[in-house]
Amino acid sequence: MLTLGSDTLVLASHNAGKLREIADLLAPFGLTVRSAASFGLEEPAETEDSFEGNARIKAHVAAKGIGLPALSDDSGLEVEALDGAPGVYTADWAETPTGRDFDMAMEKLWQRVQETGAADPLRARFVCVLCLAWPDGSDRIYRGAVEGVLVWPKRGARGFGFDPMFQPVGETETFGEMDPSRKHEMSHRAVAFGKLVADILGR
Repeated sequence: MLTLGSDTLVLASHNAGKLREIADLLAPFGLTVRSAASFGLEEPAETEDSFEGNARIKAHVAAKGIGLPALSDDSGLEVEALDGAPGVYTADWAETPTGRDFDMAMEKLWQRVQETGAADPLRARFVCVLCLAWPDGSDRIYRGAVEGVLVWPKRGARGFGFDPMFQPVGETETFGEMDPSRKHEMSHRAVAFGKLVADILGR
């Protein structure tokens, strides 16, 4: 088993929803968790075409820039009818001149799916890749996924991003309706985090 080597971990993300979820997942382990933004570190450009590549960029920039172990998350929604889109470009679909608008992004996604003529069930998966990087340049990668279907109209005001239109297999609620504690038990981020915990934190 590897060790973290520090009791402080930097979260290399400026996404408030991701920060909240990851902080909740880390809460039982007695770590001091700080965001890269709290150190004044700007977000690097995500120039790779894979979740793993973009996660590595963010984690290594934070670890090297701050001098502490850093954890990054790159995640997105892959829709079968759209050949895996939006995938690594999930957040880009929400970009507007005044910031990210996921209500607009969900409308756009649903319209694109309807244009394909695909029939129910509209299969999709959320994917999360975590990268834990150290200042010496080493890293570990952990991948998680959860399968589900798209629903419309969107349901629920919890969660973030595309959560209100994603219903996991075997569930009756979308991630946008689900109690956060339930989502944390089964989400793509929880699956990836479980692998990290077993590898690094020994639980």
